[in-house]
Amino acid sequence: MTTIGVLGSGNVARTLAGALHHAGHEVLVGSRNPQKTSAGWDGSGIRVTGLRDAAGSAEVVINATPGSASLEVLTGLASRLTGKILVDIANAAESGSDGFASVPLYPGSSLAEEIQRALPDVRVVKTLNTMHDSLMADPSQLTVAPSVFVSGNDADAKRAVGALLAGLGWPPEWIIDLGDVTTARVPEAFVLMVGSLVRALGPIPFGMAVAR
Repeated sequence: MTTIGVLGSGNVARTLAGALHHAGHEVLVGSRNPQKTSAGWDGSGIRVTGLRDAAGSAEVVINATPGSASLEVLTGLASRLTGKILVDIANAAESGSDGFASVPLYPGSSLAEEIQRALPDVRVVKTLNTMHDSLMADPSQLTVAPSVFVSGNDADAKRAVGALLAGLGWPPEWIIDLGDVTTARVPEAFVLMVGSLVRALGPIPFGMAVAR
């Protein structure tokens, strides 16, 4: 059992926190306003707390905060994150008038790289950012096997994240280790396609897959 802190309390956080708790992990959800947020988690077995407590109490921390705010939030938690695995699942982009991502916030880089640069003592692993949140813990619901990508500088951290992914229902052959943290750039760019894909396919769950 691993103690996992999920930073954020939206749909993505709810999906992952519930699935990780069901897989046998102790899960804390970190919120800016835990008193307000906790009511929605009553009876779940998951404790809602502040961001600092969730980050400081966990062995593995998942960044499920909005990508546009992630760097500021995480650098503010630097002392609580030192030496830990940080699983970054956010995408940082400006939104267009239609509400979908239109321009990356970090051109020539990625959110994962900026987090790693700002927090050199944290083991950043990018993953789970190329799919609808409903697939993160239920990838087999699609008719075509999706891929989940892993990027990071620390091999041990990536192996630990791979074990968490397996517990969420991802077979090893669907997990692709792209390499160091700079390889997060292309998966992060996938969010720029989401608006066009929703208009073409409709509001259905989908994710990126590598045919082979």
